[in-house]
Amino acid sequence: MAAPVSVLHERVLTWFDAHRRVLPWRDGRTDAWGVLVSEIMLQQTPVVRVEPVWRAWMERWPTPAALAAETPGEVVRAWGRLGYPRRALRLREAAVAVVREHDGRVPDTEEALRGLPGVGSYTAAAVAAFAHGRRTVVVDTNVRRVLARAVQGRAHAAPALTAADTRLATATVPADVATSVRWNVAVMELGAVVCRARGPRCPECPLLDVCAWVAAGSPPDDGPPRRGQAWHGTDRQVRGALVQVLRETSRSVPRDDLVGRALEAAGLDPARHREQADRCLAGLVEDGLVEPVRGGRFRLPA
Repeated sequence: MAAPVSVLHERVLTWFDAHRRVLPWRDGRTDAWGVLVSEIMLQQTPVVRVEPVWRAWMERWPTPAALAAETPGEVVRAWGRLGYPRRALRLREAAVAVVREHDGRVPDTEEALRGLPGVGSYTAAAVAAFAHGRRTVVVDTNVRRVLARAVQGRAHAAPALTAADTRLATATVPADVATSVRWNVAVMELGAVVCRARGPRCPECPLLDVCAWVAAGSPPDDGPPRRGQAWHGTDRQVRGALVQVLRETSRSVPRDDLVGRALEAAGLDPARHREQADRCLAGLVEDGLVEPVRGGRFRLPA
C-alpha cells in the first residue's frame, strides 16, 4: 500500500470532520427509512438533484407504510426528473415488503435488507452502516476510485466492481465499529467532492503526499477509452420524455398525442423516431411504469 492503513484512516477522517457536506439524511435524526430512500435516489444521480426530491418524499411519505399505501402512478409522478423511474416502483415495493415482512421497520442486517425489492449489495451495506451503525464494507464508485488512486496508483478503478476491489475495500475498513461507519461515509465523500473522476482536486486532498497515483506522476488510465454516456436520441431519453408527458397530466393520453408530445419535448424528428418511441412505450408498459387503457390511451399505473 502507498501508506499504512492507519495513515489513510487518520487523514481521511480528519478531513471529513472539517469538510463534510451537510445533508439531511446525515443529520443524526433521520431514521433508517429516510436513509434507505436517500440511497435508492442517489443511485446514478447527483446529490444536488436528489436533495429537494428526498425532502418532498419524506414529508409526504415519512414511513414505509405511508409509501406502501400510495398508488404506483403517484409514486412515479413524484419521482420527477431523477431518472431511472423504475427505482420509484422498486422503492414502493420495498416499502410494501417492509410493512408485510418486517412490521413496518427497515431491517438492520445486510441479509434482510438484500431481501427487499430493488436493494442490492451496495445499498444493503450502506443502510446497515449509515442507518444502523453496523460494521460493514460499503463500496461504491467513489470508494473504488479513491482506493485505486491512493493505494494502487491507478487513475480509475475497473469499470465494474471486482473481487479485488472488494478485498481492497475490506482491508481498509477500521476494526472499531463506530470508526468503520465514519470511514465508509468519509472515503465516499472524498471521492465525490475531491478525488473526482474528472478534474480531481488533488491539492485539496488529505492524501496528496501519500497517494500512489500522485507519486507516480498521475498517469492516465491505461484501460480501454471511457466514453461519456450518450443522451440525445437514446431510448433512455425517449422513455423519460414519454413518462414526463404522463406526469404532467392526471388523465390518460392517446398514443399518437403521447408519442408526438414526447418527441417534440425531446427535440427529436417524429418521422425518424416514431418506431423508437413506440418500442420505448411498449417497454414502459412491460416495466409497469405506464398502463394502457381503453381506446389506445395510456396513463401512469393506477
